[in-house]
Amino acid sequence: MQFSIGVEYAFHSLFYMVGLPEHKTIGIKQIAELHRFKDSYLSKIFANLRKTGIVRSTPGVKGGYELARRPEDISFWDIIEAIEGPSFFFQCAEIRKKNIFVDDPSVFTDECPCLIKVVIQEAEDLFRNRLRSKSLRWLYDQAQNNFSEEKKMAISDWIKAI
Repeated sequence: MQFSIGVEYAFHSLFYMVGLPEHKTIGIKQIAELHRFKDSYLSKIFANLRKTGIVRSTPGVKGGYELARRPEDISFWDIIEAIEGPSFFFQCAEIRKKNIFVDDPSVFTDECPCLIKVVIQEAEDLFRNRLRSKSLRWLYDQAQNNFSEEKKMAISDWIKAI
């Protein structure tokens, strides 16, 4: 299992949006310059974040993006799912039904699920729930605790300048 680089781009971009004053927007170009990302790729990421209600866009010259929900209401899983999609990592093809030793594949029903699928989906549920327990606010607060006062001031100045 591997997430695309878009997940990392999304987290790092959203992180700086937590500190924006309410109703202040930031443009894709500004975020791209901050991280030295390509703005065309970042635009695609933000389109997904907008479609899933994590950010909202404001059109126009002074337009841009802002968080659509409070950072404490945006979980790590929300962000990952916005970029990667909602499907399970493991897609059971029910190979057991085609096994040469199976006389009647109809015995494999929902009452008799594939144990491989059951165990992997249980693990995925634990994984997803752990990611749901951490929010964008938590990330911001944890990272801010490790920032020097100079770095905090530089970030604040950067936000004021946008």
